[in-house]
Amino acid sequence: MTPAVARNILTPVGKAGGSERIWEIDFLRGLAIILMVGYHLLFDLGEFAGLKRFLGFSTDLSSLAWTAAQFFFAGLFIVLSGISSTLSRNNVRRGLKLLAVSLAVTAVTYVFEPTSAIYFGILQCLTVSILIYGAAFQEAGPVACAAWGVAVLGVRAALPILTKGVPIRFDWLLPFGIHSPAFSSFDYFPLVPWLGIFLVGTALGKSIYASRRSLIPRPPRETFINAAGRTSLLIYIVHQPVILGVLYLLGLVR
Repeated sequence: MTPAVARNILTPVGKAGGSERIWEIDFLRGLAIILMVGYHLLFDLGEFAGLKRFLGFSTDLSSLAWTAAQFFFAGLFIVLSGISSTLSRNNVRRGLKLLAVSLAVTAVTYVFEPTSAIYFGILQCLTVSILIYGAAFQEAGPVACAAWGVAVLGVRAALPILTKGVPIRFDWLLPFGIHSPAFSSFDYFPLVPWLGIFLVGTALGKSIYASRRSLIPRPPRETFINAAGRTSLLIYIVHQPVILGVLYLLGLVR
């Protein structure tokens, strides 16, 4: 996948019919993807290389602080994807392109580690969310998008009550956050609640970015973070193979 293709799937232009981008969205997306890469680096060092700390950071990511951090930058990425969808001319086409990428990720992770393959990670979640938005919410107003987003979040809040005492011995509802206790995956982002977060992002895009223009004056110089934001999909796809390849060459992974 070329950088141009990756850029077109997740980062549509900021102005209809033009090439000017909304730079702060690129910046925040770049920040989110850089934090995500750092998080996965620490995970790989702890899980595969056996290191306890790296550059002063613990590789034990099970703490409440690390869990909150992961939800923050993943949530930021999904909100920004929702905003970007309101700037796209054809979300169904974008979703279908991302579907091909997400299926490839599932196949590769299944070959690498079948017991923890990525069946519904963040790419699969974004794929379905973009397709749902393109099919059902493209013409909806910001209030409707926000209301449906809150409704999905409400279902997530009620899910533990609804499933309490119900033995779940299957995984075919895992896209909706329902799975067996034995389910394991490297990356798992069910539609409930993350579709809700995505729809909140579309509500923001339809309201505060209705003009399709940056809200903050552009800084005088281009930044590495903005460049990362424009190629976030490509970075997401290649960063794990690159990290594991480097660790293998250094003799830290066998």
